[in-house]
Amino acid sequence: MSNPTARPKKPEPTKTTPYANIITPAQVDWQSDDKGNQVPVSGEFGDVYYSQTNGLAESRYVFLEGNHLAERLARLTAYQTFSVAELGFGTGLNVLALWHLWRELRAKHAHLSTARLHIITTEKHPIPLTDLTQILGIWCQRAPELRPMVAELLTAYPILIAGCHRLNFAADNLTLDIWLGDAADSLAKLATDNSDFQSTQKRAQIDAWFLDGFAPSCNESLWAESIFVQIERLSSIGTTAATYSCAGVVKRGLQSSGFELKKLKGFGPKNEMLTAEIKENIDLPQSDDAFVEKILVKENPKPNHTLIIGAGIAGLMSAWSLANRGIKVTVVDKTAPLAGASGNPRALLAPKMTPIHHAAEHLHTIGYLYSSRLYHQLNVAARTLNAPLIIEPTGALDLLLKANIDSGQISNYPNDMATTLADSDAKAVTGLREQDLCENLYLPQSGLVNPQALKAVILAHPLITFKPFEVVKIEEEADCIRVSGHTNNEKIADLITIQADNVVICAAYESHYLDQRIFDCRKIRGQLSWFTPTTEQLAQLPKLPLKYGGYCALFNAQADDTKSNQTSENDVKFLLGASFVRNDIATDIRLNEHQVSRDKLIKAIPELDAIIPTDTQLWQARAGVRTQTPDYHPIVGRLAQSTRLWVLSAMGAKGYAYAPICAQALAAMMLGEFAPLSEAMLERVSPDRKRLKTPLNES
Repeated sequence: MSNPTARPKKPEPTKTTPYANIITPAQVDWQSDDKGNQVPVSGEFGDVYYSQTNGLAESRYVFLEGNHLAERLARLTAYQTFSVAELGFGTGLNVLALWHLWRELRAKHAHLSTARLHIITTEKHPIPLTDLTQILGIWCQRAPELRPMVAELLTAYPILIAGCHRLNFAADNLTLDIWLGDAADSLAKLATDNSDFQSTQKRAQIDAWFLDGFAPSCNESLWAESIFVQIERLSSIGTTAATYSCAGVVKRGLQSSGFELKKLKGFGPKNEMLTAEIKENIDLPQSDDAFVEKILVKENPKPNHTLIIGAGIAGLMSAWSLANRGIKVTVVDKTAPLAGASGNPRALLAPKMTPIHHAAEHLHTIGYLYSSRLYHQLNVAARTLNAPLIIEPTGALDLLLKANIDSGQISNYPNDMATTLADSDAKAVTGLREQDLCENLYLPQSGLVNPQALKAVILAHPLITFKPFEVVKIEEEADCIRVSGHTNNEKIADLITIQADNVVICAAYESHYLDQRIFDCRKIRGQLSWFTPTTEQLAQLPKLPLKYGGYCALFNAQADDTKSNQTSENDVKFLLGASFVRNDIATDIRLNEHQVSRDKLIKAIPELDAIIPTDTQLWQARAGVRTQTPDYHPIVGRLAQSTRLWVLSAMGAKGYAYAPICAQALAAMMLGEFAPLSEAMLERVSPDRKRLKTPLNES
């Protein structure tokens, strides 16, 4: 019998959690096993997180060998995706064991260089990062081969908010989706046919299950009928499952889901474990070779060529998501990359907060968290290209002048995403002196995105090509799609035609002109202004970005800014804005909109009136046209009555938060994979949704 260590229990959380979909982090206790080793135990369920004998060896024996993963993964074909689902992320040990196996196999087998591994895992009570770091630090000592994966996992580990958190590890062709919340609810959100897939495409399915919840006697919810209903829905012929448990509820649940069971010797002192498989309706030899041959995943469609129309943030992120799946991408634009509304000198990446019980189904929250992780990962790629940072971590302060959340509701959020500072602390971090900052929202992980640096990294991908090209005509045929137009804006008599397997329209408000099935969105002109402050002004301007209905921020101009926005390198600029003019698609620079942006800032923060120049004639600016739907959601998916024509558009003013996650969803729809958005969310962004059936009636 194990004895508790002297380590005291953590205090009970003081925040109230009145809603079921607010995440309560795990309470990790530590116990000593018979050999004196420290073992983490769930405070909620009173069960160990992993075997006291050898947790890693048990993971490999039960889940990797039990699902024959070494053999199955080794025999994947080029560009094929294999999906594994796990019930109970816990310490991440099963994921790390599988990740390590995948790395070993890819090092041995050249044909796996383009194959992909997709892991989907659920967790209701995720372990806080500090505890997880301690736990996995122990495994780095016991199993040094895990160290590289542990470091990457801990770096990418998400903020503990309900919903799907997609972690991409592109160097390993591995995607990890961590769904935080009730497992049955999370599995029910996975869409298997979210875009009426082409008949040639494989339906999204789970190929192998890791059933690794705490023992049924400790946690009945992970072995409930609702779980097995989802396992059946998400599985198909050839799907396998493995679990350490042979409890009756487990056996009955798997059998009712269509699996045939097989008992094996359990790990270590355990007598038995279960493996299971959904078999075809014919008897086949049961040798291991025949078993492995039969459960190989059906081959995905071969990689293709996709043409993307529009080189703003939506087009660039679509290209990035597809190219990282081995698809050749041609991006075309009638002018240049980031020539439209996405090309401002800097974009502020900050969450648009919502009450936390809505966060799991709030696109901006899920999109912001994913975008932040992605941009920080891409900072590494930017350094190899000698490009500026893609995201500069600055933090931001929202003055809550235009928000649908108050400081009381903020208290339910983890502090590493959002918190409220005391008035004195808020004044200290902003440099403001007179403003009443008792109501504020501090966003520690917000930052300034450099669009030109992001563009440089994306267009450096070997499978992405950009061409200046003005589209005139799109013709969809049975076996391909043809796009005709002009290059370099030369209106030559003969059109040039580009052939592709799929086309994605990412042309903002002009998307409707290319295909009238795309909703004719609201068009909103926005001008972002900036000026070069004097030394005296610089000392008194806000020290970090502020949100107040608009936003303002200091930034250092980089080399690419000199080309795209006519600034001098290393100059410090102060930007503010943006204006908001409906039904105006002109992009000229207007002095009156400088004044509008100044007035908005001064109304929000009166003390800046003495600091911000009143003469705006020397200010610089950039104007673009935002595209917005009536329900404020973007348009993502395949067009109705089409096989090869897709759209990703209408990001409004939130492109740098929306586009990365929406591009991931679009790629999933194209390739028959599981998307990182719930089925309900995919319906809310569908090009064919009900809200887009009625045209706008605006003068």
